[in-house]
Amino acid sequence: MRIAIVTPADRTLRTGNRITALRWAQRLRELGHGVRVATQWSGENADALIAIHAARSAESALRWAERTPRAPLIVVLSGTDVYGELDAKALQSLDAAQRIVALQPLACARLDERQRAKCTPIAQSAPD
Repeated sequence: MRIAIVTPADRTLRTGNRITALRWAQRLRELGHGVRVATQWSGENADALIAIHAARSAESALRWAERTPRAPLIVVLSGTDVYGELDAKALQSLDAAQRIVALQPLACARLDERQRAKCTPIAQSAPD
């Protein structure tokens, strides 16, 4: 598969969202997928989109959902999504997603019933 990963953190930053994007890209490549990491999705060909940060990647997620409604959209709840209030754009991106990933188990509990049904927690850990 060709997978696009969008993260609000550009390549000069080493913040949590960027590190998550790079780790996931590496793992997906190890599994044989082609992966492109960018700060936004602007219509490039891909088979699936992973949007890291429901609020800050919402424009890309919503654009993807509109242009490729049958292709998988995974929205990842990251730290500031979880510890702040989810704004209208974030909620729209979560509604558009086929799957939601939370980086800690309690994050799924914050979602409404329909969104929670699509949510899977994947706890991350750093290497020793």
